[in-house]
Amino acid sequence: MAARILVAPDSFKGTFAAWEVAAACAEGVALGGCDPDPCPAADGGEGTMRILVDALGGRVVRHPATDPLGRPIEAALGLARHDAIVEVAAASGLALLAPSELDPERATTTGTGELIVAARGQGASRILVAAGGSATVDGGAGAIEAIRSAGGLGECRVTVLCDVETAFEDAARVYGPQKGATPEAVRRLAARLERLAAELPRDPREVPMTGAAGGLAGGLWAELGAELLPGAEFVLDALDFDRRLDRADATLVGEGRLDAQSFAGKAVGRIAARCRRAGVPVHAIVGSSALDGTAAADRGLSSVRQASDLDELLDAAQELAASLAES
Repeated sequence: MAARILVAPDSFKGTFAAWEVAAACAEGVALGGCDPDPCPAADGGEGTMRILVDALGGRVVRHPATDPLGRPIEAALGLARHDAIVEVAAASGLALLAPSELDPERATTTGTGELIVAARGQGASRILVAAGGSATVDGGAGAIEAIRSAGGLGECRVTVLCDVETAFEDAARVYGPQKGATPEAVRRLAARLERLAAELPRDPREVPMTGAAGGLAGGLWAELGAELLPGAEFVLDALDFDRRLDRADATLVGEGRLDAQSFAGKAVGRIAARCRRAGVPVHAIVGSSALDGTAAADRGLSSVRQASDLDELLDAAQELAASLAES
């Protein structure tokens, strides 16, 4: 019987969606003589809404909102059963801005707040907020103002799916530079977050995961009593990952860049931990890696291959499958 490989990559951020990576790798696995089980994953970041909508049998609608700089856009909103899924990147995302437009001191989460209000209007009893990929470090101030202006959310519950473990007070230092902040801007952003923390109904500082999406997670936790959950664990449960892992001989993971952060709340690290508990070897195909072989093995990866486009992903998966088929 052919070895069964659970193909569970995350997106290659800004390049390929998780389902594109999974499709290419699954084709390679089949060509290499193994049986693929495509299972594109996410951790609260890019692509989470689509994956949850597919897993839960939902649909996508579009709603007017504003982008991080306040310009009008139409953004996607997921609806599944009694849940709505708001992806922060859809209205407040880094990918919505040109490199020359990056300005975390100006960028706001107002559009995310507008989508949360729209989700309430769709009759959702719970709103899942996928927190990754934001262009903002406003602590959720824009979203909070949009929700307050709409009269609040009533009995609707909010759950934030976080892709990092960072606390609120560290959001500017950790994420500001990647969103375009200079060292001086990082200091101003950190001071702004400190002022906001003191004004909110409860203090989000020193609480794990409150720094997700530039502090949006902490703002929603403090203002709305939002539940904060590790996004990868939530998505994996929705995908029935553990049952599928029970039938697998190996697992294939992937993301754009493999580094130490991959094991701090991201999908790769969470999957590797589940595979370790199940005794299933896990292999990675990534765009680039900052980890040498020893560091990767210490984190539970049996092998790491690199691929920069879909053809290379297919080839790397075929090579992996062929080696497993021979063993």
